[in-house]
Amino acid sequence: MSVELYAHNRTAYAAVRRLLGQKGRAAVIHPTGTGKSFIAFRLVEDEPYARFLWLSPSEHIFKTQIENLRRSEPAFPGDAIRFYTYARLMLMDEKEMEQLQPDYIILDEFHRCGAQIWGAGVDRLLAACPAAKVLGLSATSVRYLDNQRDMAEELFGGDVASEMSLGEAIVRGILPAPKYVTTVFKYQQDLEMWQQRIDRAKSRGVRDNAQKYLDALRRALEQADGLDVIFQKHMTDRNGKYIVFCASVEHMRQMRGHVPEWFGGVDARPHCYTVYSDDPGTSKAFASFKADESEHLKLLFCVDMLNEGVHVPGVSGVILFRPTVSPTIYKQQIGRALTAGDTATPLILDVVNNVENLLSISALQEEMATAIQRMYLSGEGGQIVTERFEVIEQIRDCRELFRALHNSLTGTWEQYYQAASAFYAEHGHLRVPKKYVSNGLCLGSWITTQRLVRSGRQAGRLTPEQIAKLDSVGMVWENRLEAAWERNFRYAEAYYREHGDLLVPVKYETEDGFKLGKWISNLRDQYQNGEKRTVLTPVRIQRLNEIGMQWDVHSVRWEQNYLEALRYYREHGDLLVPAEYKTDTGFNLGAWIRNLRQTRQGRSRQRPLTAEQIARLDTIGMRWTYRDRCVRQNMEQSSYTSA
Repeated sequence: MSVELYAHNRTAYAAVRRLLGQKGRAAVIHPTGTGKSFIAFRLVEDEPYARFLWLSPSEHIFKTQIENLRRSEPAFPGDAIRFYTYARLMLMDEKEMEQLQPDYIILDEFHRCGAQIWGAGVDRLLAACPAAKVLGLSATSVRYLDNQRDMAEELFGGDVASEMSLGEAIVRGILPAPKYVTTVFKYQQDLEMWQQRIDRAKSRGVRDNAQKYLDALRRALEQADGLDVIFQKHMTDRNGKYIVFCASVEHMRQMRGHVPEWFGGVDARPHCYTVYSDDPGTSKAFASFKADESEHLKLLFCVDMLNEGVHVPGVSGVILFRPTVSPTIYKQQIGRALTAGDTATPLILDVVNNVENLLSISALQEEMATAIQRMYLSGEGGQIVTERFEVIEQIRDCRELFRALHNSLTGTWEQYYQAASAFYAEHGHLRVPKKYVSNGLCLGSWITTQRLVRSGRQAGRLTPEQIAKLDSVGMVWENRLEAAWERNFRYAEAYYREHGDLLVPVKYETEDGFKLGKWISNLRDQYQNGEKRTVLTPVRIQRLNEIGMQWDVHSVRWEQNYLEALRYYREHGDLLVPAEYKTDTGFNLGAWIRNLRQTRQGRSRQRPLTAEQIARLDTIGMRWTYRDRCVRQNMEQSSYTSA
């Protein structure tokens, strides 16, 4: 029985076969939930004698895809696929890559290949296997935080077999139209900030006008329903499964702390699960969530892990505790609730966390409008199934009031610019102290605001003309802390260029005394602790990822050490490594093997081994007891005595 494809994927598959035959490469860009991984599985099935190499950001994504496939195709020959993560691939040398000899390479979530260190590994693989045909799968080819790079152009030369946006999939009826509810929370601090801005306005007329809008906005927000009321009203599937997206581990802990308060009206005893990408217990929690069929509300709180690649069947909806900077992540999160062939109406609860986000416009609605216009123009109007979906805005009035408030204060920009020009004329620069006041205008604070707006860290917009005006009077767009961060980042770049990674020893210092190892270590701590809003902004995280930053350095070092063990196994046929044995690179493999045994026996404080790590070690001859470790020594001694 062959892998069944939806009609849109049958068309895409035919285009894939045609492009692979003509060009040797093809990309499919379809939103999450449309079954695009089945296109690659159908290719595997139709080429029973071919060798397939499947690359993915994580093994968890691939395992989930195989599980979803085998629910409908239990006899699928999954053993025909050799799987690697992009992280594991980057640790392989050219000789190991050449030995793979695949006929086909599947690049899953291929937009991730734009990351510098992962991309370098893929480039080396493609160079080592020039005869292999390459199929790429992704929900988007554009890296929005990386200068809008289009990976379909870079990897496939624009040879896209099929492309469809999330909005178009809904318009065509491939994915169900959601019920979309918007609301806001945690706005008090933002209102205080806007009150301070009003108080600093020089013109009394500006202050009075803005105060009128702020007071009205405050009343509207205070009268809006709380999250407990909204959740109880709209989460009608009381026993349903909902994925709750959070910004960081710390943010997730905070949101979980509100479960009794917010969700008690839906279910007094909801089942809560927690997953995040660096959590070794993730697989167990995720599996428990999927298997939970109890008559209780099921909430899966997650960070990072489910943004891409992993689709959970039977999800009633998603809850977005934003912010999200990247449109890619935003649409990936929405896509968790949408499944091709599902007739139920999924719920999307978009909970923005500050008043600036009131100005955001749903990217999903824009995509649908674009798709509808294009389909009518091309004569495909008869194929339009859904032109709109239900949007319930708890904050529509708030949105308009905030827009009026914002506009009432931006009219003073020219006044501040004139003050900045006068400062430049007197001092010859625009390095204005933050608390500097000029003729009643808080010029220092205003300069800081312009930097934040241009960098995207504060709501607002600077026109090209305004930017040019500020440039003409010596505007420095980086403040002292930003300049220091950029300097430190350049040290990290230099280390990466020299060493090929960012696995910097903690005590490492540059020639001029900068403690780069400590800086990198602190960044990892901040990432794990959820300190992303101030220092580790999404843009900075992206830039660090592109020069080989590994946030979970333990896993990377484990993979490197495993490769040393694999080389030993290939040479000796076992893993009975003498305790003092060191590899040619100086790595103490014997000590590492000993530590692994102690860890599994619970005699070490190291992170517990995962089931996958244990299984991989077993396949290369690992012996887990001291007695087994002595087998080789006893055999050698016996052989010597006989001689």
